[in-house]
Amino acid sequence: MEAFPVVDMKKLDGEKRGAAMDLIGDACENWGFFELVNHGISHELLDEVERLTKAHYKDVMEQRFKEMVEAKGLEAVRSQVEDLDWESTFYLRHLPTSNMSEIPDLTQEYRDVMKEFASELEKLAECVLDLFCENLGLEKGYLKKVFYGSVGPNFGTKVSNYPPCPKPDMIKGLRAHTDAGGVILLFQDDKVSGLQLLKDGEWIDVPPMRHSIVVNLGDQLEVITNGKYKSVLHRVVAQTDGNRMSVASFYNPGSDAVIYPAPKLVEKESSEGTVPETYPKFVFDDYMKLYARLKFEAKEPRFEAMKTRDPSVNYGTVAAAY
Repeated sequence: MEAFPVVDMKKLDGEKRGAAMDLIGDACENWGFFELVNHGISHELLDEVERLTKAHYKDVMEQRFKEMVEAKGLEAVRSQVEDLDWESTFYLRHLPTSNMSEIPDLTQEYRDVMKEFASELEKLAECVLDLFCENLGLEKGYLKKVFYGSVGPNFGTKVSNYPPCPKPDMIKGLRAHTDAGGVILLFQDDKVSGLQLLKDGEWIDVPPMRHSIVVNLGDQLEVITNGKYKSVLHRVVAQTDGNRMSVASFYNPGSDAVIYPAPKLVEKESSEGTVPETYPKFVFDDYMKLYARLKFEAKEPRFEAMKTRDPSVNYGTVAAAY
């Protein structure tokens, strides 16, 4: 098996830029994931995010999780649990408006650090989108513009902890799924593994690396690139030892952004004599309503449903875009 793609962003500024860009392109086309080092976010800030996230879980979330496990009898399950994940989570919304002040039980120090972290991640996400544009032959800023909608992108963070699980063969940390949105930036535990992606029919570990940021592609980038880039199934496998931290930030289209294959890419495929994929055109909010019900099912029926969607049908409430 080829090595998991790790991109050193320092190489983008020198003579090795071409090789680094090729590595990003190959990762987007064949992995749906890659890992960034030397990404510009200070190690000190990352260490603070990790310290405060783990302290918040221990002080606030751990007891709630234990009570949920006891209430559902999960410690003694004897058969596969298909409708529940072994994770403790909360969500922070950054854009278009922040809900940071509304989340209970966060210390002011934690709020301040996460606000700074979100600002750094927003810049990194937009940089990554422009690298995609360059590789795809799209004008700089194209993807950011498509994501913008009328009031800007949706940007939020899912803060998760995956505690030790007594029955990891029965309960997934997080069930297999593709992400609905745009580009996802993950700061994960460097000591406790568990994140896996599906490649060529095999589950591959996403290697924990200290101070790295893992990037993965959501369904919207598959649609916009007309299938050249792919979102891929991934999951978290529960572990018997260690508490795994995961801070995943999602830079997604605005709710009213209209998503469709980039005409330039469709034209290029046609000019090369290949029959282009037929991905749908839709409003991101409508896709999220469907995703809320079908997150843990295959993405292809979601795409097909959007092709034939009746605008008068209400799919329900919008899912958090995570």
